[in-house]
Formats: sequence, C-alpha cells, structure tokens
Amino acid sequence: METSSSESRMATAKAIVSAAASVAGTLMVARSIANDFLPHELRSYFFFNTSRLFFSRFSSTVTMVIEEYDGLVYNQIYEAAKIYLGTKISPSTKRFRVSKPEKEKNFVVTMESNEEVEDVYSGVKFKWVFVCQQVEDRSFNNPRDIGSTLRSEVRSFELCFPKKHKEMVLNSYLPYIVEEAKSMAQKQKTLKIFTVEYERMYSCMSDLWKSVNLDHPATFETLAMEPELKNTILKDLDRFVKRKDYYRKVGKAWKRGYLLYGPPGTGKSSLIAAMANYLNFDVYDLELSVLHCNSDLRKLLVATANRSILVVEDIDCAIEWENRTAKEQGCSSEWLPRPSRSGDP
Repeated sequence: METSSSESRMATAKAIVSAAASVAGTLMVARSIANDFLPHELRSYFFFNTSRLFFSRFSSTVTMVIEEYDGLVYNQIYEAAKIYLGTKISPSTKRFRVSKPEKEKNFVVTMESNEEVEDVYSGVKFKWVFVCQQVEDRSFNNPRDIGSTLRSEVRSFELCFPKKHKEMVLNSYLPYIVEEAKSMAQKQKTLKIFTVEYERMYSCMSDLWKSVNLDHPATFETLAMEPELKNTILKDLDRFVKRKDYYRKVGKAWKRGYLLYGPPGTGKSSLIAAMANYLNFDVYDLELSVLHCNSDLRKLLVATANRSILVVEDIDCAIEWENRTAKEQGCSSEWLPRPSRSGDP
C-alpha cells in the first residue's frame, strides 16, 4: 500500500515538473518569436501584463489604474491624485519633479515616473505608482529634422491596496482625495483678475476672459474703514463661505452680492481687492455698457469659474445709457439686470 502511494506521489510530481517545463519552454519560444517580430513597446506591454495577470491570481491585493484621460475628457481623479500625492513625497523618495509656471508664485511638486508613494487612510496602507509610457507618433514630421518623431507620454497612476477594501476606496478614499486636492489647489493658487476679450465674444468659451496676476496689496488690516463696519463685512464673508452646504440644501445658488457706491477714490476697488485676498478668490471685471444683448451677458457668466468675485463696473451708468437708448428708439429695454442687495437665506 505504501509503495503504491509513493509511486502515485512520484507520478504526480513528475507530471507537475513536466507541465512546468512545457510551460517554460513555450514561454521561451514565444519570447524568442516576440523579440524577432514585435516592436519593443508592444513586447514590454505584453510581457508586463501577462506576468501581472499570472501573479495577481495568488495575491491578496488589487491594483486600480487611474489614467490621465477618460477618452477625450481629462480625468478629474488623476488631477486630484497628482496634487494630493505631491504632499506625500517622503525623504526616502529618490526622484520627484519640481516645476513653476511662469505666472504662478508657488513651486509644484509631483511624482516622477515609476516612483512609489505610500499613504495611510483609516488605518489602511495604500501604495501609489506613477506610470509613464513613451509613445512615438511617426505621423509627425519636422521639416528641419528628417528623422524626427514626436514623442509623447501616456500617464497613469496605479493604486494598490487589499482586495477587501475596494468599497472603502471607491466610496470614501477617492472622494477624500478629490476634496483634499481642491482645498490644496485653492490655497496654493495665484490670484488673478480677468477682463473680457470683447473681440472674441463669439469664439470659444475659454477665450472670453483674459487674465493677469492680481498683485493688489490691500487687506482688511490695511483698509481704511470703520472697525465696526469692517468686522461686519468679515463676519458676513466667513458666514457665507461656511454655508455652502446650506445653500445647496435649500436649493439656492451659492452667491453673495454687495452694492458698493461712492465717488472715485473712496476705496471701492481696494475693498474688492481686500475681499479677494481674504477669500483667495479670483476677480472677474465686467462692463455692461459694451454688451449688446442678454445672451452675451449669460455667455460671460457661464465662462466664469467657481469661488470667484464678479465685479460689475458702473452699473448705474450702464442702465442709464441703455434706458436712454431705448427711449430714443421707442422700445423697451428689460435685459439689463437691476442692482440689488442679496438678502440672508
């Protein structure tokens, strides 16, 4: 009986070794053929994904791929992860990227390709890998360089974590990263003031406003204003910012209006700059008198960004001019908005 059992085990072991040798031989032949006939990029992609698929069957972790683009649309999660992981680079990281856009004040720190960053959320450890693959577009031709090709990158993040935490990642961890990235971008951004490009009124929506950095030094500390009125404005601004969820709950647009009036040089522009610096909001400067119809105004408003201040210059003069024109032409004019104060919700 023991002899028969031993022979059975030996036969099983031989079968396993034979199968392993057969698989190894097949892989060697496939690799040799691939080296001869397949491009380097395709070979790397094929063997990388084959090995990853094989070993993933025996792993307790799962990998989530977050690509830079979802079709032709930019992936919001990718951008959020890029900003968020820039703050998670540790002293042990060997390589990372640093850049500074021309009109920005702060340095931008991001991961370098194939580097890893670890993060901990709710007691769970996550591993992030920034993956960059070089792709050649041979349809590009530089007339000054006959042999040139346009090299581009396909970028993505790979997030590795235990399989059992998949629901937590989708419902909690990734939304947390998106919100944190928004907060970081808001704190680090360089304030800008936007003016209308009237000659591009009927072109692309993104070309309606042009911007320059807002370097106005006014703050509420330096503003010449009665202390009681200054404190009232500050409290009102703080209350407005904190009640964004309340506005959504009651179904109202999250906006606040102020009517500033007075002769030139009385501090209206300084107050606006102080509010922008205090809230870290961009400023959009709009003149109604140059608009021709309500659709132009609506188009400009749609093209403004969230968390910004819209300044309507000389609204009283604009209304007077429009009313006068309407009287001369013998028609009514109802398209221009009337100035009003926003009441408490």
